[in-house]
Amino acid sequence: MNLDAFVTEAVFDRTGAAWFALGDGTIVGEDAARVEAHRSGAILAAALHPSGEGLVTGGDDGRLVWTRAGEPKTLASLEGRWVDVVATSAESGLIAFAAGREARVLDAADARFERAFAHEKTVASLAFDPRGRRLAAATYGGAVLWYARIAEQKPAMLKWAGSHILVLFSPDGRFLMSSMQENELHGWRIADSRDLRMGGYPAKVKSIAFLSKGMLMATAGAPGAVVWPFSGADGPMGKEAAEIGFEEGAAVVRVAASPELTLLAAGLADGRVWACDLTSRRIEFIRDGGGAPISALAMSADGKRLAWGDEEGAAGVADLGVLARAEA
Repeated sequence: MNLDAFVTEAVFDRTGAAWFALGDGTIVGEDAARVEAHRSGAILAAALHPSGEGLVTGGDDGRLVWTRAGEPKTLASLEGRWVDVVATSAESGLIAFAAGREARVLDAADARFERAFAHEKTVASLAFDPRGRRLAAATYGGAVLWYARIAEQKPAMLKWAGSHILVLFSPDGRFLMSSMQENELHGWRIADSRDLRMGGYPAKVKSIAFLSKGMLMATAGAPGAVVWPFSGADGPMGKEAAEIGFEEGAAVVRVAASPELTLLAAGLADGRVWACDLTSRRIEFIRDGGGAPISALAMSADGKRLAWGDEEGAAGVADLGVLARAEA
């Protein structure tokens, strides 16, 4: 389908339905239902609401909006600022968002709850740990760790020189991974802040996904999907990555995976999309004709469906039933 706008994010809700957040401020369901969530601007970030119903979006209109059943509800408004980072946690019911150097946390079940965390530099990404209790913020010089519900605190700083643009906790919470502006992946073991430096990428790592019950981590940023082993106490330390679906000149820019299974999908800069069962390494092209670079990619939790969108507004939802059954 043609959505006529840059696809910022693709998300599956708890019912398994796919939703697309767009650069023209609208949210579109796979049934083509369209809602104007941000009428005066673009959607810059989106995440599934902690309830599993609808999307939480941030826009260049300074608003944080929850849209469900066709009804947008403003959760916060920061006049004159861009809300370009959003993260949510189903486990704790918390919603985090950032504008500039400030991150804020809301409670989906308590409209009175709010926390504000100031940073020295701009916040580029936010991520909750698996229990939703700690919040990591990517910024210049490393990642900052906050306890999401505590008002007055001194955060922990995981330092590494350079600009950090994307953070994600491992499913067991033992590691925090960060993508950098310098075409590099970095990480820390939370228990002792030990560094994990994972270089060699020819491009920026714009997307990271864990799969196989947290035993594997896949990233974009190379001609194939780069897959790191995360088994054992040291995770990927001292181990080598595998590259899946390598094609000269066809960079992977987005990855998505089923958390429990060994199913991985990749979106390419030439607009193609493939899915793979890592057990057999059998690759199936979901979109083979190509087009604009893929800007959004999501896999349903059960590994049966894949949603994708590109920079020019083309989007689709595909059935991965054959691969999912092979994995099962």
